[in-house]
Amino acid sequence: MQPVQRRWKTYWQLFRSSLDGKEKSYTTGSINRAIVLLAIPMVLEMAMESLFAVVDVFFVAQISVDAVATVGLTESVITIIYSMAMGLSMAATAMVARRVGERKPDAAAWAAIQAIYIGLALSVALGIVGWIFAEDILRGMGASDQVVETGLGYTKVMLGGNIVITLLFLLNGIFRGAGDAAIAMRSLWIANAVNIVLDPLLIFGVGPFPELGVMGAAVATTIGRGVGVVYQVHIMFKGSGLLRILRRHFVIQWQIIWRLIKVAAGGAGQYFIASASWIFLMRIVSQFGSEVVAGYTIAIRLIVFTILPSWGISNAAATLVGQNLGAGFPDRAEASAWRAAFYNMIFLLIVAVVYISAGPILIRFFSQEASVVEAGALSLRIISLGYIFFAYGMVISQSFNGAGDTLTPTLINLVCFWMMEIPLGYILANHTGLEHAGVFWAITLSETAMAIICIILFRRGKWKTVVI
Repeated sequence: MQPVQRRWKTYWQLFRSSLDGKEKSYTTGSINRAIVLLAIPMVLEMAMESLFAVVDVFFVAQISVDAVATVGLTESVITIIYSMAMGLSMAATAMVARRVGERKPDAAAWAAIQAIYIGLALSVALGIVGWIFAEDILRGMGASDQVVETGLGYTKVMLGGNIVITLLFLLNGIFRGAGDAAIAMRSLWIANAVNIVLDPLLIFGVGPFPELGVMGAAVATTIGRGVGVVYQVHIMFKGSGLLRILRRHFVIQWQIIWRLIKVAAGGAGQYFIASASWIFLMRIVSQFGSEVVAGYTIAIRLIVFTILPSWGISNAAATLVGQNLGAGFPDRAEASAWRAAFYNMIFLLIVAVVYISAGPILIRFFSQEASVVEAGALSLRIISLGYIFFAYGMVISQSFNGAGDTLTPTLINLVCFWMMEIPLGYILANHTGLEHAGVFWAITLSETAMAIICIILFRRGKWKTVVI
């Protein structure tokens, strides 16, 4: 066999191994191989999650600009739920990964079930509040009467059905911590397949399906994610890998719950801080009209489409850091984080070039209105200027989280987003003549500052001594 053929055969075997659905420990062997084995399914998982956003906005854009604005305003609020779900998922990943690294699979199972209990309680409470106050939430975000009339049903379904969002994130975090990123990836594939099929059927009323308009997108997304959760639960309780759930694990363990809440609070806090800043930024953008909001919403969906795969690489780093700290290899944990950050930088550099050179073409795929295209392309170009810094900031921040040190990135987010990004966005948008472009520049500058601070603090190494 020729050297080139052997090399491609090796690559193919590595790719298949990353998707084989078997839980693995990554505390020995090549760091590069460990990153690839974890990152491939995690990148595909995150790509599937971002596909939800792109598919929904594609079909919703066929209805009206107000419909797209509804999605944008609602998603800004939904990010609070994402924050809770991602914070809890991060805590579950960190604790499960640490127990797997310590070769304590039974303790990992206890942590998984207690995390699920927390997720169920929080999502039910938020769902009730979201359903009751959906209209007030939209109006508080600056929605016009027309936007409220068009999208109230969408907002109610998305907020009221947030339990599937929470469980999808949480269960995937558990699987990632156990080293089985392939299961997390497959659950998103299944959820997306259902969503893609149901979206046009429920939005436009194809065949026997009712024409629900923009609310149809929310119903399709909720059903799709629900099917993904059913798949996750089936695999988890099947117990074929390192993580074996038994009946005795269903007993409430308050000690584990409080430890999870402590880690999750920091994680949810950092995402809430970041998400809340997006809400304030959307409120600033909304004063420039529905066309600008629509363009910004489409651009953010495209950005999410590339940022979430980068989160896949970042999540790989978090798992590697957690497992290697559990195994007593802090230097290997640090080396894994830096290596993953470098790979992420190469990826986002390529994406930035595409966004800067082809921004209008990409936005025009979703909308032909000139003002929408102009606003969306401008936001793509300005925000992508900071992608090289974003790449390192994302991975290093997740590495802190993987170590169980959720406080450090929370404080960094507080400074960079609430003390820098929001006031800077307001000032640049309203007092410099930049208008909505000022918001985009505020995002780039604050994210760059966050990355620099993350790198400086990560080098100090205090995260290596965190106990969870």
